[in-house]
Amino acid sequence: MMFSAVERLVAFRYLRAKRQEGFISVVAWFSLLGIMLGVATLIIVMSVMNGFRAELLGRIIGLNGHLTVTSVERRIEDYQNLAAQLMKSEHVVYATPLIEGQVMASAKNAAGGALVRGLRAADFEARPILRDSIIAGGLDRFRGGEGILIGVRMANRFGLSVGDNLTLISPTGTVTAFGTVPRMKAFRIDGIFEVGMYEFDNTYIYMPLPEAQTFFKTGDAAGSIEIMTDDADHARRIAFDLNKMLPPGYHATDWQRVNVSFFNALEVERNVMALILSLIVVVAAFNVISSQIMLVQDKARGIAILRTMGAGRGAILRIFFMTGSSVGVIGTVLGATLGISFATNIETIRQWIQSLSGLTLFDAEIYFLSKLPAKIDPMEVGLTIAFALAISLLASIYPAWRAARLDPVEVLRYE
Repeated sequence: MMFSAVERLVAFRYLRAKRQEGFISVVAWFSLLGIMLGVATLIIVMSVMNGFRAELLGRIIGLNGHLTVTSVERRIEDYQNLAAQLMKSEHVVYATPLIEGQVMASAKNAAGGALVRGLRAADFEARPILRDSIIAGGLDRFRGGEGILIGVRMANRFGLSVGDNLTLISPTGTVTAFGTVPRMKAFRIDGIFEVGMYEFDNTYIYMPLPEAQTFFKTGDAAGSIEIMTDDADHARRIAFDLNKMLPPGYHATDWQRVNVSFFNALEVERNVMALILSLIVVVAAFNVISSQIMLVQDKARGIAILRTMGAGRGAILRIFFMTGSSVGVIGTVLGATLGISFATNIETIRQWIQSLSGLTLFDAEIYFLSKLPAKIDPMEVGLTIAFALAISLLASIYPAWRAARLDPVEVLRYE
């Protein structure tokens, strides 16, 4: 074995501080606590950042599609045939003709902006994130080309429920002899959905495609075609291939290009947070160095006696390397356990703290999500553990080397 039984015995004996070594023990305990909190914090924050990215990515591309086909004329006349043509592509799962427009929604003396998305009932049901989000009402009238679906936060904002009417006002009105008159129509609410993103639950209104064509006066045309592919990560390559087969005047844009600034900002924030939190582990490692140097100074006479009894420099080095690295290893293991446990139950912990304090710890209006997400990446956890262990082991080398370099004659002569 790398460490002999005697070396392990002496090392762990040094770890158990006596009364006169209380200060050294306190510093060692704080070093262990610092490494534990540093590793746990790094795992928790990175898991939350991963959860944010995964949740936002899943909902944004799940609701808006991986690709969007638009026309230079901003309307697609032959959308049925074009959608069928796109469905023949190898990587296209389904193509959804869509009409999208901003409106003013009004009900019960309250008003606010909203975004109407008109699509076919079959396309709505083909998206699990939408189909499974209905919490009240149903799609019976929606399949027949009537009624609308609104988000749960919009329903709460206006005090609406299934069966109530919501008046929509289009900004592009009808031109008359007396000026432009806004188009206004009341729609019956047949369903309420909750996808878990504040923006969608508070702003989006889903309407049958024929109803949207009538309301926005587009005729038998669509504004765009949304495409879901079999691999969202390769959407840019698929868009490049589709642009080759699309007729002139049409262009396919992938979700990465549309949301590039948003996800780049998330990635930069994630990397900076990882760098900053790694400094906690580094600072804790400096505490390991200081505690071990004090331990070497305190045990100088014992080291000299061990040397005179036949212990070599290598044995002394291994003994103190073991005492220092033990603090780092134990702190890393405890920190990883704490971080993984906290990240796994972070939403439950948030709700518990929120109920005790009465404060809103995760406001959906600010963070766009109704629940605090966390996604543990085993590779990142492994890298965090490896980094903490490496820093701890490096921090143990200098005190151990210093202990091995002590001259027993000089120590015993002057102490």
